[in-house]
Amino acid sequence: MTDWEKVIEAILDFIRDVVSRAEAEGVVVGVSGGIDSACVAKLCTLALGKERVLALVMPEKEVTPEEDVEDALNLCRELGIEHRVIEISPAVSAIYGILGCDAEGIPAANVKPRVRMICLYYHANAMNRLVAGTGNKSELLAGYFTKYGDGGVDFLPIGDLYKTEVFELAEYLEIPERIRKKRPSARLWSGQTDEEEMGISYEKLDSILKAMEKLNLLEFELDDVTNVDEIAEISSSSRKEVELVLNMVKKSTHKRNMPPLLKLRNMLNG
Repeated sequence: MTDWEKVIEAILDFIRDVVSRAEAEGVVVGVSGGIDSACVAKLCTLALGKERVLALVMPEKEVTPEEDVEDALNLCRELGIEHRVIEISPAVSAIYGILGCDAEGIPAANVKPRVRMICLYYHANAMNRLVAGTGNKSELLAGYFTKYGDGGVDFLPIGDLYKTEVFELAEYLEIPERIRKKRPSARLWSGQTDEEEMGISYEKLDSILKAMEKLNLLEFELDDVTNVDEIAEISSSSRKEVELVLNMVKKSTHKRNMPPLLKLRNMLNG
């Protein structure tokens, strides 16, 4: 049984420490109306006080359901934090025009979280604040985020919590039920859901990732994993499901690491 009071206190200490070490005035967080950002917004508010948290609600006119905007704004009002609505469609459309592309496909969809990242960092830079990321461990390990988009943040308060654990945390934090009951979605296009796009449920994804963690597989490169059947047995999954997750983790390694750098000092100072 998880001691959520203890976990939350550790997260609050972490937020305070990161902000203090950076000599920042507070944080900026993107609030989408989803469960992850709701938890992060509340945790930051508990840690720092409402005066030091700015929420940006950044809907896209043709994609973001009105319910998401309502939920995001209601949460901000409930927390008493400053919030601003920035409709990103004009910026996204302008970029599509500059690139000469249409709105179809993943490359075009990834423009949206990158526009949101620009908005977050503008306000963070202008106010001497940090960008609080809303990613969870499931998304990070599976690579289910946009590089330099929603992955472009200064710190991750819930980054070591699997998605299924975030649902438990949200209940403990008393996040509104309407937010907690939504099907998770990055809102990259109309009708999109995380689980359909990944091809696996979060419950199953987390069970496999936890099995890999138990076997210390998340600490190493996954080129030569030979114990697929063992992972499947521990997680009560099929071999096909395990191979799907292994592939996601392997392919997204570059998203979790700093860009490779070729060390040349010994050649230049010889």
